[in-house]
Amino acid sequence: MIMPVVLWTDALVFLLVGVVLFFILYARRKPHLRAPWQHVMSGRLASASIVILLAYVVIGLLDSLHYRKALENVSDSEEVHYAVEVLSVLDYLVGPLRTRTEKTYSSPFATHLYAKETIQHPDGSQTREYPRLAYGGRHLADPEVDFAGDILVRVATAALQTALACGLILVLMGVWLARRSLSSVGSAIRDILARRTRIPLLVIWVTLGMLVLLFFLALNLSMAYHVFGTDKVGQDVFYQTLKSIRTGLVIGTLTTLVMLPFAILMGILAGYARGWIDDLIQYIYTTLNSIPGVLLIAAAILMLQVYVANHPEKFETALERADIRLLFLCIILGITSWTGLCRLLRGESLKLRESEYIKAAVSLGVSHAKVITKHILPNVMHIVLITVVLDFSGLVLAEAVLSYVGVGVDPTMNSWGNMINSARLEMAREPVVWWSLLSAFLFMFTLVLAANLFSDAVRDAFDPRLRQR
Repeated sequence: MIMPVVLWTDALVFLLVGVVLFFILYARRKPHLRAPWQHVMSGRLASASIVILLAYVVIGLLDSLHYRKALENVSDSEEVHYAVEVLSVLDYLVGPLRTRTEKTYSSPFATHLYAKETIQHPDGSQTREYPRLAYGGRHLADPEVDFAGDILVRVATAALQTALACGLILVLMGVWLARRSLSSVGSAIRDILARRTRIPLLVIWVTLGMLVLLFFLALNLSMAYHVFGTDKVGQDVFYQTLKSIRTGLVIGTLTTLVMLPFAILMGILAGYARGWIDDLIQYIYTTLNSIPGVLLIAAAILMLQVYVANHPEKFETALERADIRLLFLCIILGITSWTGLCRLLRGESLKLRESEYIKAAVSLGVSHAKVITKHILPNVMHIVLITVVLDFSGLVLAEAVLSYVGVGVDPTMNSWGNMINSARLEMAREPVVWWSLLSAFLFMFTLVLAANLFSDAVRDAFDPRLRQR
């Protein structure tokens, strides 16, 4: 028996997913929105980036479904008690990675600890050597002899599984294309391989194949080895990196929910109303920009820590305390990052206000609220969309920097910033412990690169000047 747990960030994440799905359905019925998105999907880099971003989103959503297990009832009472630890669906799927902890550091694919220890032998003698790991490579009788062959077998198994899965994906894509084009499945598959489709399905298939290969490699190798090694307390670094994906996505997306109302409302209002309203809004965002953002975030996080420490009864689990800090960080980042978009919307609204169709609508007696919602807002949405997509990668990097300086997410929460912060001290060891920093860098770099490539395609499709060119 389990008890579902809905954190604040979980509810907001699925609310955001619902908003995105609603927007997709809405955009499909509007030609002026459908055409730019079709242009985005026709780009090869954009299509590959979308597939990668969707892989991150799936992992983040699986990690946003939380629950608590029921404890074993040892008394005659019918009351059910639940464990304090809050788990997610991702924890259940990668259970061995979470539970198989070693004594301390071990390097990637290692079968022994990273540091020598004193080993007591049955005859009473002592030697300094590298002890065997409790889980990593434990199935090998002689690691020095069997290690290379075992790795090759597992890699070959992953390659075979990938080939079968890619073949199935290609057939499914052919069936989908055949139904849309009213042709045979064979001709549809040939069109995909020959790149004769409007959407670059070949690029999507190749990108999916690479992700499937990485999935099967991780599945076959991580069940027997620590792919990215272990940290100081023996936890699997690969598991920590997967858990950090949700934190990065939450920071990059929920901050947008906080930022957009401020930026859209004040930016359009300042440009359209002008006068004292424009002066007041300019004063607000100029004053806010004068305050160092890091100091404001640090002050807010410290106040939240004091509140949580004084009211422990409001937070049943450690994850709930860490989650409220993550939510508060998103709110603070949203409050401090709306000013740039507000300035852009103010300038665009000032220009649109002088357009002939706006003046005609006002002279015909159309209310100011309707002018803003029907004429100005649709004509500035391309700026909003471009800015939001471009800011996503910056927010993901901001979390890493803030966690590095100690004012980011809770230290108990998995995040790339916390991994980089802990790796800072590990890099000073001899020998150097480098794998925590490398794993966090690889996953964060891939996410930010995919987001930047996707944002470039969105900017090219929605910017009227670039579209005309």
